[in-house]
Amino acid sequence: MPSTPAIKSLRDIRQIEQTPLAARQLPASTYALIQRSAALYPESPALSFILQASEGEPVYRLSYTELLAKVTQTANALHDLGLRPGKAVSFLLPNLPQTHFTIWGGEAAGIVNAINPLLEPAHIAELIHAADTEILVTLAPFPGTDLWAKVAQLRGQLPALKTIICVDIANLLPEPMRSAVKAQRGPLPEGVLDFDQLIAQYPSDHLQSGRVIAADEIASYFHTGGTTGTPKLAPHSHGNEVAMAYSMNLVTNFGPGDVALCGLPLFHVNGVVVTGLTAFYGGAEVLVATAQGYRTPALITNFWKIIERHKVSFFSGVPTIYAGLLQVPSAGHDLSSLRYALCGAAPMPVELIRQFESKTGLTLIEGYGLTEGTCGTCANPPAGERRPGSIGLPMPYCQVEIKLLDEQGQFVRNAAPNEIGNLCIRGPSVFKGYLPASKNAGIWVDGDWFNTGDLARVDADGYVWLTGRSKDLIIRGGHNIDPQMIEEALHKHPAVALAAAVGKPDEKAGELPVVYIQLKPGAKASEQELLEHAAAHIPERAAIPKNAWIIDSIPVTAVGKTFKPELRFEAIRRVYQELVSALDPAARVEVLADSRRGQVAHIHLSRHDAQLAQSITARLSGFAVAITLHQPS
Repeated sequence: MPSTPAIKSLRDIRQIEQTPLAARQLPASTYALIQRSAALYPESPALSFILQASEGEPVYRLSYTELLAKVTQTANALHDLGLRPGKAVSFLLPNLPQTHFTIWGGEAAGIVNAINPLLEPAHIAELIHAADTEILVTLAPFPGTDLWAKVAQLRGQLPALKTIICVDIANLLPEPMRSAVKAQRGPLPEGVLDFDQLIAQYPSDHLQSGRVIAADEIASYFHTGGTTGTPKLAPHSHGNEVAMAYSMNLVTNFGPGDVALCGLPLFHVNGVVVTGLTAFYGGAEVLVATAQGYRTPALITNFWKIIERHKVSFFSGVPTIYAGLLQVPSAGHDLSSLRYALCGAAPMPVELIRQFESKTGLTLIEGYGLTEGTCGTCANPPAGERRPGSIGLPMPYCQVEIKLLDEQGQFVRNAAPNEIGNLCIRGPSVFKGYLPASKNAGIWVDGDWFNTGDLARVDADGYVWLTGRSKDLIIRGGHNIDPQMIEEALHKHPAVALAAAVGKPDEKAGELPVVYIQLKPGAKASEQELLEHAAAHIPERAAIPKNAWIIDSIPVTAVGKTFKPELRFEAIRRVYQELVSALDPAARVEVLADSRRGQVAHIHLSRHDAQLAQSITARLSGFAVAITLHQPS
């Protein structure tokens, strides 16, 4: 049940903020937060898990008393293995109960370094090295998974890695399946510890380290900034994470009896904080829905059945998830427990919001956040006016300002109402800077305001509107085009599941808008039909796309965000390939990122021919994207 008055407007938020956060007497650490909830709600369900998202499957469930015990045992085991404050344990895990034990137990003993299991081994090794990790928690060999194979491949590259602990999914299976899987696999690799057996040896009622955790001590590292180049880690303090959980819960009002479904990955702040620590703060139950979350096809197929069976009151997703759920019938299911759902991580097309709410009757709350802010920054008020297309109001104790910067990125002035500028944030949930420190150049403006890199405006009532990512803007002859305008128009077409607009290179205008389209299953539409629809629904003539390229699926990141760098590179490749092929039909174009030159088009010629190379160089000289020619020897 709601524990605080519902937030309806900016005035309510300002009223809350009249009491300084320091006077709220929040727990100093995430461990103290879980201790507090265990004292307040000892027998209430805290953490539950379903493995397959199938009907009637058994549920693994822990009370708050039991959750605290597991977290404490994990902290004691890691401490005994050498984890200390200032040192990091890395985890490479899917969504499992033991992942939560590792996160909160690891923070109680030292620092937790979250790693995306979908990364390639070389990048995983870079992140482990960047965090200076000696202990790794990962997945034991299990049919259909490749994590252990990745770890085995990189062990030789990590001489500093002293201990590997394996979580065995087989332990979560019912008998006789559990014994059959273990018999087929055999024992764990030599020198590797079994997570469940390990922590069972340690006391569950106190921290053997005797550690008293201060709010400013680092609790976690979260990777941010792409999958190439030097790893960039965002450290969060215990104070950052507790402040975020408190602020978020003022918006969500999680309380005992509420169930928050976790489908987003636990290497990402949304899964960890929104459907994790925020729920724990309020005494709600976290339902971890399968090891792969939304990537499990059965979870989407059976989604509304799961909502009904587990009486879920809240879930969080990204636009690609909601587009998928629109294809799953919800009629006939009792969704009365479901208060609302949150969409973050990427702008939600207004038309997609309209379709989803119309079909399900569910209130969809748009929000905004980022890793550097420990997750959330803004959200539409569930109990107040929701303005579709807006990311809502700043959350309590999360300061937001729009700042105008000059061409060198230096602060000029604060923006006027409805004036577009750089979205900057400040507050107790905002981190203090990246690791390594070399990544911090230019990230702070006007003192201690973090520049998110997003462009936005704030209306007269305090609602924040994203107007594009500064690097996502399509710049046509000096005219800035917001890709979201194009995407909104295409989402109104009945055959379109997802649309993503980027700029393609043009000799005269610099860039011209194009849009990539993923159609709904079974739907058909031609490029010409989509372009005519765009022309009829986009009010700005310069923003009408020149091409509508239909592809099987829009590329997304591991957490479901549209991955526009890949689309921008593909748009460059298409343009250059067409021009190059006119001179060398067998030539191949590949666009790659370069640490010094940015995006570079690599032209692989079919033959060694100086005159051909000169002709291609001349033909592409009018474009801004650099080229590198490759000729057979």
